[in-house]
Amino acid sequence: MPQILPVLLGGDANVYGMARSFYETCGVCSLAVGQRALPALAHSRLVHMAARDAAFAQDSVFTATLLGLAELHPGKTRVLVSCADGYTSLLARHADELRGAYRFACPPPAALARLADKQRFAAACRAAGLRTPRTVTLCPGGCLPPLPFDWPIIVKPADSTAWQGCRFPGKRKVWLVRDAAALRQILDAAAGYTGALLAQEYIPGPDTRLGVVNAYCAQDGSVPWLVQGQPLLQERTPEGMGNYAAVLVEPTRQDTALLNALRGLLQAAGWRGYANFDLKYDRRGEPVLFELNPRQGRASYYCDAAGAPLARPLVEDLLCGGPITPPGLRPAVWHTAPWGVVRRQCPNKLVLRRASLLRRRGRSRVQLLAPGEGTARRVWFWVRQAAYYRKK
Repeated sequence: MPQILPVLLGGDANVYGMARSFYETCGVCSLAVGQRALPALAHSRLVHMAARDAAFAQDSVFTATLLGLAELHPGKTRVLVSCADGYTSLLARHADELRGAYRFACPPPAALARLADKQRFAAACRAAGLRTPRTVTLCPGGCLPPLPFDWPIIVKPADSTAWQGCRFPGKRKVWLVRDAAALRQILDAAAGYTGALLAQEYIPGPDTRLGVVNAYCAQDGSVPWLVQGQPLLQERTPEGMGNYAAVLVEPTRQDTALLNALRGLLQAAGWRGYANFDLKYDRRGEPVLFELNPRQGRASYYCDAAGAPLARPLVEDLLCGGPITPPGLRPAVWHTAPWGVVRRQCPNKLVLRRASLLRRRGRSRVQLLAPGEGTARRVWFWVRQAAYYRKK
């Protein structure tokens, strides 16, 4: 294998998980590039923030920064991986300019428009025989239209990239809204957001009815790699709501019918590279798809915990020329919250007992502390873990 240099676009926990996967799969450290470095990369030996620029999301700055970084590392095979929605869009737009300097797998703009756009995603799912929640589009600051479903409802932004640059009191990734008065407050507070808001039918049930799927789509158009996890708990803070705090992976509970349908959805769209799906099983056990994220998910290190390293399909596809090894899974549990928090708040005690048994057998991985990290990283990690008990 050539000497590789992973270059990761972003600065959050997703970047750390991807860097850890590259380190444990290929024995290499990564560089990160983005608008800013978040605390998740603090004091790490696995990933170094090589460039940060508040203007990095501008097209000209994006390409100039990456091409300049490539010139600083001649003699290495530079592998470029987006770890954020907005950077995937930028990479898709500038793929031709960057192709000579980097190897990467990225969905074409047409595929992004079809699947990553939350408003068009539902139509693509219907064509593939997949269900999504009933949805009404709302305008921040606008009037409340009649809703064809009952309260409570879910409210979330349609444009994740525009949402990241928006700041206002009470901002969240997703809201559970119980009445029209609360919805009116959200629409007024988000008036500075330039995109649409989506009001969606609420699918009732505990966190353990949620599902998450990571996929990798090869350059030949095939989708040989999909891994499903069962969340045990979501983050409970306003800014973290919608992110997973713990995920269980069971090889015997991979939903084959669902995974085959998702494979067909991605192939029909001409997708390339990583994709991440969030879903929930309703009372009848039918999966309801919420969205596709055009990247690996923030909890995607659960794949590595289960014996399916996230970096492997990309390396086999782009560097080795395929074929991609289908994931061989083992039971495992991944968590970013302290296990005491997971144990106290997981709503399904039967599933929790299974996860606890795996943890006692050494089948668990924590997200943000890889073996071999130094003292400063360990201190940062344990301070962060202690903070969970104050904010939960």
